[in-house]
Amino acid sequence: MTIEPPDTAAAGEIAELWVELAHDQRAFGSHLRAEPNRATIREAIVRDIIAGGLLVAREDGMIVGFVMFGPESERFEQDVSRGIVRNIVVRPERRNEGIGAELLAAAERELAAAGFDAVALSALADNEAARRFYARAGYEPHRIDFEKSLESDSDKSGRG
Repeated sequence: MTIEPPDTAAAGEIAELWVELAHDQRAFGSHLRAEPNRATIREAIVRDIIAGGLLVAREDGMIVGFVMFGPESERFEQDVSRGIVRNIVVRPERRNEGIGAELLAAAERELAAAGFDAVALSALADNEAARRFYARAGYEPHRIDFEKSLESDSDKSGRG
């Protein structure tokens, strides 16, 4: 297996992996709609490929996973410069083989070489496997998002 930057011709295959993951993440409470975001993620993938912020894991010519990363877009002055890992995707049948760990380590090396002091990423709270994976890689919770539905009880019942 090799970890390498792809060319833009791979954007469709990478987008397909993302759409599959987005669909699966609904089980953990994700609000992302998989199929309606196909064009949007494909555009982001092309931008990241051109910018050097996307690596693929390839085996026998097939992409088995990818990682998207880049600078944090926060505009406030901070005491640390952070890179962000936005997506790590490994084909479901290839998980637990170390592919995700290799992709994450490669993204960390690229971000360190670019001068970032820290790396941030996020996982859905209910996705315990992802949280364990990141903890094993040395990540600790830094910020926790809270969410509340604004539907009233009567809205949920369909009567109001």
